[in-house]
Parts: sequence; C-alpha cells; structure tokens
Amino acid sequence: MKFIAALSVVTIALVSAFTFNLQAASSLDIPATDEGLPGAGPIRRADWFTKLWSQKRNAWAQRIEKDQNALVFLGDSITQGWGDDIGGSFPGVKVANRGISGDTTRGVLIRLKEDVLALKPAGVVLLIGTNDLEENDEPEVIAANLKLIIAELKKHNAKMPIVLCQVFPSSASMKRSADKIKKVNQLYAAAVKGDAQVTLIETHTLFADAQGDAKKEEFPDLLHPNKAGYAKWAAAIRPVLGTLGFVESESDDFSPEPGFVSLFNGRDLTGWGYKTNNFDGQIASSEGRYVAKNGRLIVTTPPEGRKIAQLWTTHSFPKDFVLKLDFRATPNADSGVFIRQPQLQCRDYPLAGPYTNLSKYKPQDWNEMIVAVTNNVAYCTCNGEVLNAAMKVPLTGPIGLEGDRGQMEYRRIRLQELP
Repeated sequence: MKFIAALSVVTIALVSAFTFNLQAASSLDIPATDEGLPGAGPIRRADWFTKLWSQKRNAWAQRIEKDQNALVFLGDSITQGWGDDIGGSFPGVKVANRGISGDTTRGVLIRLKEDVLALKPAGVVLLIGTNDLEENDEPEVIAANLKLIIAELKKHNAKMPIVLCQVFPSSASMKRSADKIKKVNQLYAAAVKGDAQVTLIETHTLFADAQGDAKKEEFPDLLHPNKAGYAKWAAAIRPVLGTLGFVESESDDFSPEPGFVSLFNGRDLTGWGYKTNNFDGQIASSEGRYVAKNGRLIVTTPPEGRKIAQLWTTHSFPKDFVLKLDFRATPNADSGVFIRQPQLQCRDYPLAGPYTNLSKYKPQDWNEMIVAVTNNVAYCTCNGEVLNAAMKVPLTGPIGLEGDRGQMEYRRIRLQELP
C-alpha cells in the first residue's frame, strides 16, 4: 500500500510537471486569436511561421539565464539572418539575437516580455516594420505599435539605451514601396523625438538608392542584406554603441606631432565652452550634448532632431596655423568645424553632401581633416582631398564644433601656430 501511495504521489508530480511544461510551452506559441492582445495590425499565423515562432522562442527560453544582461538585437528575418553572434561584428560584447523571420511590430510586442525583458538587457537594438507593410498594414498602425514597444522597454528600465534603426529600403515589387517605408520612418522619428533614451539611426538613408529602393549589390532579393549590407549596418551602429559604452572602451594613446598642441585632452572638455561658459574639468556640457569619452569628443544625436548647438575653444588664434583632427559620422550626420568663425562642413559627405564624390572618404569610419590658414585664407582637405581651396576667415577667433543631425565624433584635435 505504501508503494502504491508513493507511486501515486510520483504520478501526480509527473502529471503536474507535464501540465506546467505544456502550459509554459503553449504560452510561447502564437495566440489562436487576436482577442485581448496588445497593439493592432497583422499577426502572422501561416504554418511555417507558427512553427518557426515556437521553435525560436522555446529555444530562447532555455537560454534566459545564459543571456542575462546581453545587448539584445530585436526584429525580423533581417535581424535573424545576422546570426546568433550578430556576425561577430562586436567582439567582446555579450549579444542576444531575438529576430524571428516574418515577424511584425505586433508580433514583437506580444513576445517582448519573455524574449527580451526577461533577459534584463543592457540595451536593445530594434529594427522592425517591413513585414507589416507586406501585410498591407498602414504606417500609422505600424508606428503606433512601435510606440507601445518603446513604452514597454522604457517601463522595464528607464535608463536602458534603445537604438532604433529606420526600416530598411526594399521595393514595390516586394510589396514594400519607397513611399510607404519613408512614411513609416517619418512616424518613427516623430515617435521618439525628444526622447534621450532612444537613439535613432538613419539606416534607410544609408542603404537607399536615388529612388528610395534597396540596391541589388547589398540586398540581392531587395529585402535581406548580404554580407556587405550587414557590414554597413554594423558600421552604422558601432559609433553609437561606442558612445553608449558597449564598444571602444579603450583610451586613445595618440600624441601630437612636434610643434602641435592638443586642443582636446581626451578626458574632459577643458579648454572648451559656449563662448562665455567654460567646461573645464567637466566630461559633458551642461545640457549633455557634448561628451568627452575615451579620447573622443562626441556630439551626441540630438533628441529634438535638428538642434544646433556649438562648442568653442576658450582661446582665439590670430596667427597662421595648421589644424588637424579626425572625425567620424553616423549615416547622414550633419556637423561643422568653425575656423575662427566661418563654418567648414564636416559630415557624412556621401549622404549629406556637399562633397558627394570624395573617393577617399570612409563612411562611418575615422577620416582626417587638415585646415591650413595663411593670410586669413584656409586650405581644407579630407583624407588629402580638397574640400575648400580658398576659404576666407577673419583675422582672429576660436575653433568651434557644431552638430545638427546624427552623431559626430572628433578626436586628436591639435593645432600648430606658424611663425
């Protein structure tokens, strides 16, 4: 009798465990109906998608502890196709790929808690929305779901950085017209305007051709990037991840050439200010727009969109001089370097102009600018190519930096006064 009783207890325990596991598994399946679900718009329920959804999510459920505090990449097939380690694009960064092929904004919203929030992510890189368009959803509905996703991420952690990528270009032949994608991205930008927790990256501008469609050489099927496309995406994200502290955490050990004096010490904003405000000893300007970090003077992405702010050296330079610096721009970033007063455009030249045909410019990488001022005329180059051969400048004045759109970074800012 004792054996039978013990067997009954074991049987009950096994049945209870099975029931619990069955319920846990079913909670990771696509809900049978839309009733009571958050958001609006399409939830895909084709056999291939429901199977993939279940497989992916149940596999991830086994990795929750292992993937704690990862940088989560969240999206659809474009994200899934980058691979579990995001193509090895960010060595040393703990990453978790939570992309599901075919997913929509509403699908992401439904699975956010278990797939993302349960990981207590260190940050989230989000790309979603293209499949909603294939399902004939309207941009306004897509953007409304995006707002709900952002709100849930912010509610979970009000300090967790969120990197929002614009929907990539595709083609009308893929039921994703340029006009519809452009509208979605406009609404995305409006949704996060003024939100310092979210950094928007212009990944549509990065990839689009003159008609606003995907390029075959980077998107062979006009939807999914190839190796070259993923490399461009990684390069677009990397500067922002550097600012957020995920990558490039080493100090820059650069020393100026003989005769040159550093205008930026790489540690703080000593020697810089808003003409009357001095930021000596501070790592950031008063409103946080300019930040000194690991040898880089970063003009962060303005949360208000187009916000013009200028930072100036607290010293003026009346003598002839040679100014050298390196700069790096996120896609379509717009900035400038002030030479005593006039502005020399310093930006993502191929996308933002005006120098769209520079053969030596390196997009989303470091480029060298040299400005030689003689007799109040500046000769300016980028990686040795002429930007302006005779830029007139005042008799004296400081050096300034300006940021208008996107993120700009400067480093190794140094100047040599000439006899």
